[in-house]
Amino acid sequence: MTINVHIDLGYEFEVKATANEVFGVLADVPTSASFFPKVDKLVDLGGGSYRWEMAKIGIGQVNLQTIYASNYVSDQAKGTVVWTPVKGEGNALVSGRWKITDKKKSTLVVLKITGDLTLPFPGLMKMVIAPVVEAEFEKMTEQYIDNLTKRFGGEV
Repeated sequence: MTINVHIDLGYEFEVKATANEVFGVLADVPTSASFFPKVDKLVDLGGGSYRWEMAKIGIGQVNLQTIYASNYVSDQAKGTVVWTPVKGEGNALVSGRWKITDKKKSTLVVLKITGDLTLPFPGLMKMVIAPVVEAEFEKMTEQYIDNLTKRFGGEV
C-alpha cells in the first residue's frame, strides 16, 4: 500500500549578485545541489539528468528516503533552468524551474517546484504523513534558498 503526497512550492527573492553569476551557479546542477540540505548523493545519469538521493529522515518510528531523477535544460538567453522528471527512478517525480532576471543592480530569482512522492504507507496514514512530508520539503527548500542567498551576497 502506498500514499501519494503532492508538493507545490513557489518562491521569489532578489540577490546582490549579477544575473550571469546566479545563472552560472543554478545551471550547474552539482554546484546548485551542494547548497540543498540533506542531499545524501547526487548521481550524474548523463545527458543532463541527475538522480537525487536524499538523506533518510525519521518520522516517529519510520524512516523515509526520497529518491528521484530529473532532466535539466538551461537557457542563458531566457534566464531559465528547467527540470522535468525522469520516470522509473526512485519514489518521486519532481519538476521545476528557475527564472533569473537581471535588474541591473540586482537579480530577481523565481523558483517553482512541483513534486509527487509515493510513500510506503497505508492510505489511512495520509492525513498524518502528508503534512509532515510537505513541511519537511518546504523547510529544506527554504534552507536551500537561504544558502543560495548567502552565496549570492545576500538579499536586496
